[in-house]
Amino acid sequence: MEIQIEQIRFDLTWPIRHEAMYPDLPFDAIKLAKDPNGIHFGLYAKHHLVAVVSLFNVGHVYQFRKFATITAEQSKGYGTILLTHVINYVNEMGGQKLWCNARVSATGFYNKFGMIQTDQPYMSNGIEFVTMGLQLNN
Repeated sequence: MEIQIEQIRFDLTWPIRHEAMYPDLPFDAIKLAKDPNGIHFGLYAKHHLVAVVSLFNVGHVYQFRKFATITAEQSKGYGTILLTHVINYVNEMGGQKLWCNARVSATGFYNKFGMIQTDQPYMSNGIEFVTMGLQLNN
């Protein structure tokens, strides 16, 4: 399998975010005000962008947001490869904590990486989320 992960422009994340996360909302709903300030990674499979994630930090604390894989390419291991890349990147940058607001339906996936629930679930856009975090040892 030919896979490549690259740092990409933030606007390249938008079509995948929209299709995979909120296809029923207006396209602009998936844009983040902080997008221009983030670090964005794209996973390419056979030269096609199939998964994206956006990373933001304040000091040594990093948050990843809008982690999405094209629907037709889900369950092929791309998310695992991309999140592993993000964890390694944050470690290399001296990050001490990595966290996200995860869909409750995806908590099992994040648990595989050692992430733990750090808060109570809440609702957003009709979807239940929970904050999950990972302490990093540098």
